[in-house]
Amino acid sequence: MPNYIFKLSDKVTRKSVSYNNRFGIKIAADLYLPKDFDESKKHAAVIIGAPYGGVKEQGSGIYAQNMAERGFVALAFDPSYNGYSGGEPRHLSSPDLFVEDFSAAVDYVGTRPFVDRNQIGAIGMCGSGGFAISAAQVDRRIKAVAMVSMYDISRAQANGFKDSLTEEDRDAILDAIAEQRYAEFEGNPPALTDRGAPIGFDENTDSIGREFGEFYSTPRGYHPNSITQFTMTSSMSFMNFPLLTYIKSISPRPLLFIMGEHAHSRYFSEDAYELAAEPKELYIVPNAGHVDLYDKTDVIPFDKLEAFFTENLN
Repeated sequence: MPNYIFKLSDKVTRKSVSYNNRFGIKIAADLYLPKDFDESKKHAAVIIGAPYGGVKEQGSGIYAQNMAERGFVALAFDPSYNGYSGGEPRHLSSPDLFVEDFSAAVDYVGTRPFVDRNQIGAIGMCGSGGFAISAAQVDRRIKAVAMVSMYDISRAQANGFKDSLTEEDRDAILDAIAEQRYAEFEGNPPALTDRGAPIGFDENTDSIGREFGEFYSTPRGYHPNSITQFTMTSSMSFMNFPLLTYIKSISPRPLLFIMGEHAHSRYFSEDAYELAAEPKELYIVPNAGHVDLYDKTDVIPFDKLEAFFTENLN
């Protein structure tokens, strides 16, 4: 049985569901509905993607539950090859697959008789922020998108944190991936990135590592399916395929960027906001960091999210 880092609200119901994406991978998801839900009527729906390395029993489930409390149909899902979703080898990641997972979620909710197909929105947390934007660029069924603590994983892997990679650094990474591909082709197990949960941290750990460690490696956020590692060779695709190339094409559908005032990831949201066309909004949560917006329900601006989707899913 899945274990959750949060208690189920008495104001909602949660149902485990599954469906296939267009690659034939079975996606595991949780459907949250308001407790006194009228299935004879059409409702707005919101899809929530987990942080990069996260699963539906963590932050995305918290968001889904809170949006359901506010009257929305809400779906939180595990990405392909991760969590309880299908796909081998485990912990693979891909810009195409993780973007497809959002469209597959639209397929599912849009075929529920109680969902209005013209009222489907998406929330992308951390890395899923970039995936949600990328999905909306080509999937016009997504009518409004909110990003929370956004990370552009393609930019991060191609250029490093704050675009710090040199050309020599990039070449060295690609050379190491190339050798690993040979090793795996010859029968060796897939290598994973070297820093996964439980993330060791102490008073000497850098602030970013400590922030993630305090979530993924303590009772606050730990889940056995969320090892925060991916196959090493997955990076090749992200380094080659930018996620936000067509962000302007989302207009006139609205974008909402939510970030913590002190988030180390601010530049991802700020730069994507500048690239996007109107209508768009950048909302800063005072005194919050990046991971604070994963699970701290007293900090997460759910009223803002409710107002955004109520206004734009109609």
